[in-house]
Order: sequence, then structure tokens, then C-alpha cells
Amino acid sequence: MRKRVFIIHGLGGYPEEGWFPWLKKELEDRSFDVFVPQLPEPDEPRVHTWVSAINETVCVPDERTYFVGHSIGCQAIARYLETLPAGKKVGGVVFVAGFFKVLSNIGDNETMKSVAKEWLEAPLSLEKVHTHFDKSTAIFSDDDPYVPLDNQEEYRGVLRSKVIIEKNMGHFSGTTGTFELPVCLDALLEIAV
Repeated sequence: MRKRVFIIHGLGGYPEEGWFPWLKKELEDRSFDVFVPQLPEPDEPRVHTWVSAINETVCVPDERTYFVGHSIGCQAIARYLETLPAGKKVGGVVFVAGFFKVLSNIGDNETMKSVAKEWLEAPLSLEKVHTHFDKSTAIFSDDDPYVPLDNQEEYRGVLRSKVIIEKNMGHFSGTTGTFELPVCLDALLEIAV
């Protein structure tokens, strides 16, 4: 059975965004089955609907199942993993520009404030999340306008992720020119050996 990778986009995201098509092709060339689902209402993502959509897409997770998340997609993966039964393990996770603690520059838009508040304040047991995988990597940029480096603490501590800090990559977004992300590919290949 082949290894499966689920790439989970962030706010306003879609399967063809930024570096997702490149990563999908690179992984398929290495015999992974890769899925990049379109999650519901990407401009106003809600915890319950995204976790449900991931659950429907993944069906039966196992140790040959891997995840890559971007931004809110990282939280969505963590919240999905939290719902798995005790003892259920996946192969690992790569978190790109993920956050649990704080967001910056979200502006005065009431919808955006509501979305941020929900994702930052809805209860989440990172200890329980960590019981569902042994290997993970968290990738940050030193100049991300939305996800400050303060967010790496939970990844280093509770999730025991390997933390990589890239230089001048912003929010790793297609809108700012990130169409390939070799550091993410390398991180996943390291986890999926």
C-alpha cells in the first residue's frame, strides 16, 4: 500500500495555490498518493466544518498517512488528529506557518477577527494531538507578517516538532511568489522514510 499525503490549505486557500501543485507533483513522482482537498468556505474557515471535511477526505488514517498544513491548515490538522481514537497513529506532519498562540496584522475586518478568535480560543489538547504521531516538523519564516515566531514554542515543546526557521519567506504564500518549497518536501521525505 502506498503512502498518502494530505495537503491542507489555509485561509482563502485552494488546491492550485502557491507551492501546493509543485509539492503534489514532487511527491507523486516519488510514488506517494497526494490529495489537496478544497475545504469549505475558505474565506471564513470554521473549526467544525474543516475538521469534518478532513475526516471525510482521509477516511481511515494509518501510519502510512501524512499531512502537510499551511497556516490555519496546520491547526485544522491538529484539531482533526485530536478527534482520532486513542492508539491511532499517523505517519507524521509538516506544519508550514502554523500557529496556536498569536496572529498579527489581521486588521479590523469583523469576519476575520471572528475567525481568528475561534481558531485561537477553541479548546485544543496538544498533548492528545501529539499521541497520534511520532514525527513532525514546523517551518516558520523570520518575516512572516501573520505568524510571529512566538508560535514555535508549542511545536518545540508539546508537539516535539523539529523547528526550521527560513529567512525572508513571508507567509509562504503564492501571492508573494512562493511556488516551490523544497524545505517542506525535504521535511516530509525525512519523516516518511
